[in-house]
Amino acid sequence: MKKIAILGCENSHADNFLKFIRENEAYSDVEVVGIYSNEMAACNELHDTFGVPILGHYADAAEKIDGLIITARHGDNHYKYAKPYIKSGIPMFIDKPITVSEEDAVAFMKALKGSGTRITGGSSLRFADGVIELKNDFANEESGKTLGGYVRAPYESVNEYGGFYFYAQHLVEMVCEIFGRFPISVAAKKNGSQITVLFHYKSFDCVGLYTDNSNVYFASRMSFDGAKGMTIDVGIECFEREFEEFCKLLNGGAQTITYEEFVSPVFILNAIMRSLESGREEPINEILI
Repeated sequence: MKKIAILGCENSHADNFLKFIRENEAYSDVEVVGIYSNEMAACNELHDTFGVPILGHYADAAEKIDGLIITARHGDNHYKYAKPYIKSGIPMFIDKPITVSEEDAVAFMKALKGSGTRITGGSSLRFADGVIELKNDFANEESGKTLGGYVRAPYESVNEYGGFYFYAQHLVEMVCEIFGRFPISVAAKKNGSQITVLFHYKSFDCVGLYTDNSNVYFASRMSFDGAKGMTIDVGIECFEREFEEFCKLLNGGAQTITYEEFVSPVFILNAIMRSLESGREEPINEILI
């Protein structure tokens, strides 16, 4: 039996992951030995629904588990919650946003890399069918070389979980997954509550549109001989695929993304914020892990 804990269980990931464990035979060897949140109501609801124990402190499962899921709403809590578990080297699922600051992102990944901790997570949008299809088209140069792209996703302008950073990784992760993890620079502009971002790559640009509290996801790729775009369905399969990837790590599987790739959205989000403040195109800082 593989024992895991879920820290920061105040969002839909925790609910869905617990449902998979309860209802899917493929995960019958996974046992949740504890959950924790700084929002007690979330813990109580999951305890009442799934019968999972509530931890008194986020470090209480250290040295007692085989894997860790960190899915707190506020990205500033992710590194803090992980610290007591890093030295054990157990695999981790880390939800978006990975962190809020670049400094925390580098320190976090250096610690994980140093302990040999295998990771997965980020935005569940990278597991959406449409994103996977456009990523494959880009890699294979379907209908010719890529000339540009357009991605739309929601954000929340006002919230208690880090403001812009709370939800904004979804759009950035879609861009990164389809067009590459490391754009060179960004230029962002706010018009009303909407934010438009130009992601500059070496040989093309991608336009991103953030819409405040509008839950529409869309992505497109423009190629030399064609164009393809689609509304991106954020279905239960996104959660299933990311949980399946975590379980593969739990059972000895290899990490599928580098530490630098994993934290790249943090650096892009910070560049977007700098551009909004400066009114200029801003380079994306080098990731030194």
